[in-house]
Order: sequence, then C-alpha cells, then structure tokens
Amino acid sequence: MQEIQSLIGGFGVALSAYNLLLMLIGIVLGVLIGVLPGLGGANGVAILLPLTFSMPPTSAIIMLSSIYWGALFGGAITSILFNIPGEPWSVATTFDGYPLAQKNRAGEALTAAFTSSFIGAFVATLVLTFLSPVVAGFALKFGPPEYFAVCLLTFCAFVGMSHDPPFKTIASMMLGFGLAAVGQDSVTGTLRLTFGQTELLKGFDFLIAVIGLFGISEIIQTLEEGLSFRGGNGKIKLDTVLKTWRELPRYWMTSLRSSVVGCFMGIVPGGATPASFMAYGLAKRMSKKPKDFGSSQNPQVEGVVAPETAAHAAGTSALLPMLTLGVPGSPTAAVLLGGLLIWGLQPGPMMFIEQKDFVWGLIASIYLGNIVGFIVVLAFVPQFAAILRIPFSIIAPTILAICAVGAFTVSTSIFDIYMMLIFGVIGYIFKKLKYPLAPLVLAIVLGDRTEEAFRQSMLSSSGSLGVFFSNGLVGSLTVLALALFVWPFISQAMSRLKSSA
Repeated sequence: MQEIQSLIGGFGVALSAYNLLLMLIGIVLGVLIGVLPGLGGANGVAILLPLTFSMPPTSAIIMLSSIYWGALFGGAITSILFNIPGEPWSVATTFDGYPLAQKNRAGEALTAAFTSSFIGAFVATLVLTFLSPVVAGFALKFGPPEYFAVCLLTFCAFVGMSHDPPFKTIASMMLGFGLAAVGQDSVTGTLRLTFGQTELLKGFDFLIAVIGLFGISEIIQTLEEGLSFRGGNGKIKLDTVLKTWRELPRYWMTSLRSSVVGCFMGIVPGGATPASFMAYGLAKRMSKKPKDFGSSQNPQVEGVVAPETAAHAAGTSALLPMLTLGVPGSPTAAVLLGGLLIWGLQPGPMMFIEQKDFVWGLIASIYLGNIVGFIVVLAFVPQFAAILRIPFSIIAPTILAICAVGAFTVSTSIFDIYMMLIFGVIGYIFKKLKYPLAPLVLAIVLGDRTEEAFRQSMLSSSGSLGVFFSNGLVGSLTVLALALFVWPFISQAMSRLKSSA
C-alpha cells in the first residue's frame, strides 16, 4: 500500500540521529511538564516553541510533539502517587490510581497506566496513518464554503459535546473571535480594534495568548491554592511489570472501547479530558464490579486502564483534523498548528502532496516517540516523582521566567511580556469562574481563517446563506454543526420538562 511505503520513508526521516536526540529530549521535558501541576502539555509546547524556530520544521515538530507525548505519560505519575492530577485528563486516573497506591500497588497501577497509554496512542496512530490520506484526498474538493462548514462544525462540537455549560463555552469562543479580529482585515486591509497602538497592527500573537492563558494563569492559581505532596513509593520492579502485563489482557474490551472513544473525541474534537471521563464511565457501567470503582477498599486496575487509554488515543488522533483540514482537535494541536504557520507550512490536504517528508516523518515519529516515552517512564518513575520534592516557591518563579523568555523571543518586544501577563490574568479569571479556555484558544487560532472563508463564500454567492447548503457535502456539514449547537439547549429543555412533570 502507498501509505506503508510513505510511512517507511517517514521512518527514514525520523530515525536520523539528530531527530532521535530531539525526540528523547522532548519526551523527558514532556514528562517533567506532565509531572509538575503548574504546567500542561499545551503550555509546555507553547513555551518551548520559540526555541525551535532555528530548527528544520520536521525536527522542530518532532520535538514539540514528543513533549506532548511525554506530558500525556507524566500526568499519570502524580495522579497515582500523590493524588494530584498533573494534567486535566489525569483527573479520572486518580479515582482508582491513588487508592491502588495507598494499597501498596503503585507499581501495578503505574505499569497499567503506562501500558494503556501506549496502547491507546498506538491505535490512534494506526488510525492517523491509514485515515489521514483518505481525509486529505476528500478535502481536496473543499472550497471556501466547505472550509467554513468544517470550522463551524469544530466550534459547534465544543458547544454540543463539552461538559461545560453551553453559554460559558459560547462566551469564551466569542471573546476569542474578538481577539482574533484585532489588527489588519485580511480581506479589505483596513485596521480593526488597534486603538492607535502600533504594536497591535499584526493582532495578538497566538503564542503570547497561549503562554499567558495556560501557563501564567495556572501558576497564579496553584500559588493561591498551595501544594502539598504526599504519596507512596514510585519504584517499579520487573516482576511487578511482568505480573501486570499478564493480567492486562483481561481488560482487552475496555482498552478497545476506550481507544474508540478516545479516537472519536480527538477527531470530533472533544479532547482528552472528556474522553478520559467518558471511557471511565463506560468501564464502570460495563464492569461486573461497578461499586468497586473509585473505592478505597477494593480499587480496580480497570479504572486506570480506561481513562489512560482514552486520553492518549484522543491526544494522538487530534492531529488528524489538524494535518488534513488545518483544524486542530485540541488546544495542543492548536499550538502545533500555529507553529506550522510560523514555519511557513500550510496544514491541509496539499501538505500530503507538497510536504510528504514532513507529514510522514511526523507520523513515524509518533510511533517512535510513544515507544521511547513508554521505556523512559517505566525506567525512571522515581526520578521524575522526586521533582516534586523541590519547593513550589522555587518552581513557580522558574516557570514564570521561562514563560517570559518564550514570550519575548517571539518578536523581541517587551510589549509581548505585558500582554502575556494580561492574558495570564484573563486565564486566571476564567478558571476561577469556571469558563473553558480551549474554545478561546481555538477561536484565536482559527478566527481569521474562518472569517475569511465565510466572507469569500458570501462574495461568491452575492450574500446568500444558501451557499452553505448548495451541495450534499457542505449541506451535511452545516446541518450537523447546527444540530450539535442546539443539542445542549434541547436536552436542557427536555430535562426541565421532565422535572416539572
């Protein structure tokens, strides 16, 4: 098959000594980012993105994606050993992972988590390998109306499939659209919302926004809440690993089901966090011992397998719409998309034709990166867990300094550092009020391109909205998007009718 031949060529790119070294560095940095509660996968990639500007694009994306895979692995360490989710998608892992550690079964829980993460990522990478060319070929038929319909579907999916209240998701998204509109109008060339500030002529740099919204806000909130690390022994013995591997085939159906859930939520996009909760809920519902899930007396290894498999599958499959359609399936994919645009690469179906080495080198690096990450976390869990012995009063200023350097590197402007701090305060307020940040980031990244596609569609149809129903493809995408948008409101109305009845 052509995909196999292209993938073999991709391995030739990814297996160079330079790229393998960057992969290993990225994995280690990612695990550290996943272990530290003050950081996250999206923010870690955003902070280190400026450091890759001098690298070849393929090497840069391999390192950045490896940081993400490492963060996915690292989040499980603190969840199981300290009951502190290093990442949002690791919350569901704490339900059974920490009770297992309290029962002196930390090695078993960690082995199950890492193995399940690897399986979920492997399944999603297979989907990415064989489905990406198909989607890319299909997307070659897209014009401005079809592209706008895809973007609309992405935004409406956040409203319809998110666990957050729909009004909060919409408000977050609208603010993102407003921020994306700042600067020069891409169609008419006029200036918008600059208020005479020359620094705003190019608009808000997405990288500055992401560093502030994710990194600075998380540091502020963590400092406010305080941290206390209490946990068990993180050592993993070889006989524990072998014993756990012998038992894991019992949960093959849970792994398969969670992989499907994760791939679906990554592509839609729903994200790794809702995917982990959904997989955990399904595992509990399908189990013969549902009452033991999350219990302190008899915690279940299956309760670790399900969320970790789904989270890795969702995190990996989120790259599929990003590469094939230019629409990111997660906040981290949105940051990677911004990096591709900075490097002069245009994600979309033509990338599979014009940048084959880049695309298949990235896909091959995902296979290798997850193998390397799996080996690294199994071998060095105690060392990574020991990072938490460093007082957070030392970690927090270090992270703030790294964020400031990353923001300044973008365009060597002090104004960007001020904007980073402002975005940090906005992110902190959003978290305190429990507003989601992912729709805001997605709207900042895709706002201009979505608006441009909409206005091009309006110009070609003389202002008629019927262009979004002009053929079966664009019509079905638009109808599905609208259905996802109104679904939360319909379900709320039905719930109120039932309760009143």
